[in-house]
Amino acid sequence: MATQEQLREQITSQIIAALESGEVPPWRRPWRLGKNAGAPANVVSKRGYRGLNLLLLDVAATRHNLSSRWWGTFQQWKNLGGKVMRRPADVPEGKWGTQIVFWAPVVKTVENENGEEEEDRFFFTRTYTVFNVDQVEGLDHLRAGQPDPGESTVIDFQPAEEAVEASLLGMGLGLRYGGGKAFYCPSQDYIQIPPKATFESLREYYGTVFHELVHATEHESRLDWSRKDKDKTYAFGKLIAELGGVFVCRELGVPASDDLTNHIAYLGNWLQAMKNDSRFIIMASAQASKAASYILSFSKKEEEITEPEGELVTA
Repeated sequence: MATQEQLREQITSQIIAALESGEVPPWRRPWRLGKNAGAPANVVSKRGYRGLNLLLLDVAATRHNLSSRWWGTFQQWKNLGGKVMRRPADVPEGKWGTQIVFWAPVVKTVENENGEEEEDRFFFTRTYTVFNVDQVEGLDHLRAGQPDPGESTVIDFQPAEEAVEASLLGMGLGLRYGGGKAFYCPSQDYIQIPPKATFESLREYYGTVFHELVHATEHESRLDWSRKDKDKTYAFGKLIAELGGVFVCRELGVPASDDLTNHIAYLGNWLQAMKNDSRFIIMASAQASKAASYILSFSKKEEEITEPEGELVTA
């Protein structure tokens, strides 16, 4: 069994390879409409995957040209009456399925050097292999395909608008319009966005707003992640906002923005940080998921909020 460090290195190497391919970043996959398209989820529990697992599944979906949102283990597909397809000849051994990560906090009482008992906290990590329904024989009703003839192809941005209004109110955050740049001002705790009419499309507008809302979660009155990660760089914060904004958009049915300005500007820094520290992408994606869940918590019903990462894989 791989050690924790080996596991982190394996995961990070996949993300690095995807980013170095020169294609669109894996978390910004082409948008698809239809009831079986959207953010990756477990076929049994119907819970959405989070954090790092989202990135790993996106990498696999891009590599194998998979379009459905539904994933499951070999046994889960078997129990549903499906059969995982034989690995194609052009796919290397061990690369047909996708390894995702389950982790859970473990607390252990230990004795310190002074003979006093104290709690030692660490994470238990385990990997699982999952397959997309596009890699399974049968169960055609779970494939993405094309929208039904009577199904609307118009994107509904109302949930996004409601989420923006609810999160601003819930976070006690100001929103100002003006200028030609979008940013979050920590000292005065507000976000500023160019006038809505200046955006090329609504998806660009909402993508920008949610990106800045993720930045605003770093405030000490909210998730306080900028203080907890003082040793991290500015690029680290930009990656959290990049991922978190995309995660929120996915949950709300907003297609990813085509604006890759941040991606291009910080790609070199992100890649170097990942190569230097295998924990970098893991920590960034975890914090991005927390920020996304926090933002969505103000507009979503309790039963709709995605479960914590540690409960996603074993459903």
